[in-house]
Amino acid sequence: MRQRASSGRQPLHTDVPGADRTPLDHDVTEVIAAVMTASRLFVALSARALTDIDATLTLPQLRTLVVLENQGPIKLAVLASALAVNPSTAMRMVDKLETIGLVNRQTNPDNRREVILRLTADGHRLVGQVQARRHEEIATIVARLPADQRAGLVQALRALTVAADEPAIDPLTGPAPYLEHS
Repeated sequence: MRQRASSGRQPLHTDVPGADRTPLDHDVTEVIAAVMTASRLFVALSARALTDIDATLTLPQLRTLVVLENQGPIKLAVLASALAVNPSTAMRMVDKLETIGLVNRQTNPDNRREVILRLTADGHRLVGQVQARRHEEIATIVARLPADQRAGLVQALRALTVAADEPAIDPLTGPAPYLEHS
């Protein structure tokens, strides 16, 4: 059972099977609170960006599209694993996204019993537009920070992503924001 920190700033305790209960260091709880707050911000930015571009899609559907964008044509089992869902759940998601023209299925030429999933041109465009919208909002927020805080933020976020084994995005070669002028 977790103890909640009171206004007297008592340390939090964690229960990890097989581990002793130990108080978390104050700096760790501060980091956790900051990361959770930032996480809430980024989820809100993603939701707003998605709503601005296509109010009919859900965040899980966008996540599916982003996995397909980042991993290229893949099998259903790979998609389900990347999304941490059952293959049947991934299949229902793909069915919906295929119906609206964002994903297509093709028989794997190397194994005709397998199906390969890929984004359509509309799927690529939608992911790019949502990413561009998120990029704009993040740029607006980051521009409000002094240069030294931006540098510290970069260092801290890179350390966090390394600790989480999350692949880094190269700012020069990573996904560029999608820009389309109508």
